Amino acid sequence: MSAKLVKNAGYFSRFQTKFRRRREAKTDYVQRTQLIQQDKTKYGAAKYRLVARITNTKVIAQIVVAELTGDKTVCQALSTELPKYGIKLGLSNYPAAYATGLLVARRFLTQMKLADVFKTEITEEYLNDEENRRPFKVILDVGLARTTTGAKVFSVMKGAVDGGLFIPHNVCRLACKFDKKDKDAGKDRKDVPAEKIVKGNQYYILGGAVADYMRKLKKESEEKYNKQFSRYVKAGITADSLEKIYKDAHAAIRKNPAATVIADKKKHAEEMKQKHAPKKPQTKKLSFEEKRKILNEHLAAAGLPPRK
Repeated sequence: MSAKLVKNAGYFSRFQTKFRRRREAKTDYVQRTQLIQQDKTKYGAAKYRLVARITNTKVIAQIVVAELTGDKTVCQALSTELPKYGIKLGLSNYPAAYATGLLVARRFLTQMKLADVFKTEITEEYLNDEENRRPFKVILDVGLARTTTGAKVFSVMKGAVDGGLFIPHNVCRLACKFDKKDKDAGKDRKDVPAEKIVKGNQYYILGGAVADYMRKLKKESEEKYNKQFSRYVKAGITADSLEKIYKDAHAAIRKNPAATVIADKKKHAEEMKQKHAPKKPQTKKLSFEEKRKILNEHLAAAGLPPRK
């Protein structure tokens, strides 16, 4: 039984206010301290992080380095850029998270002039190259996300690893599909060979889970399928064409990972403002003087003295 917390004058005089982002439940400072802490023997060396964030509508992947004045974003990729590479729908699912991680890795290595040194491609083999020069090292930063096995933050990580970055990790955390008759299906992930997990992960990376669900739903009810996958039907995307779409997108990302350059940023900002303008008209907030003027008009109508 714990002692009762007495909030007296002594408690409040010793109370230390937590950091603003901790009060807002946005940053885990214990985790952040460990992520940005650098060895004393590497004084002045930058420590890079792969920041993976999953929202309701998109996936965000950034390469960030901590400096004395704050975090500096060196490179960024969004899943909303994937339509340029052929992935027009499902921008927040597992395959989209992988493609975004691949995009940020290839873009960052191109930016650092290391793209030609680390030419990687998607394979079912677990690669561990110890002969050539060491790849660029980054640390995975998942924020407040739950690090459950098969989470989408690990899909971003796998894409970045396949893109040529070195991220310390264990393949046991990746989503993996086993055959029903596979003897390793019921085993602990730690006892399963890494090659088998990486091979089983390809099923999710190439949209296999999405394709199987599309087939299952279409078989059960055509009406439900047309309702849930209406945008896929409209775009002419079927369950059988998903794998090719993702493979072509991966090849296109490797070929040209550069971000689209906006020539006229003011014009682009105005277009985005109009595109995302609220559908319903919003009442403009009045200034203090405008509010006081309206109040005095009401008071004058009632025969009362105005407010100063």
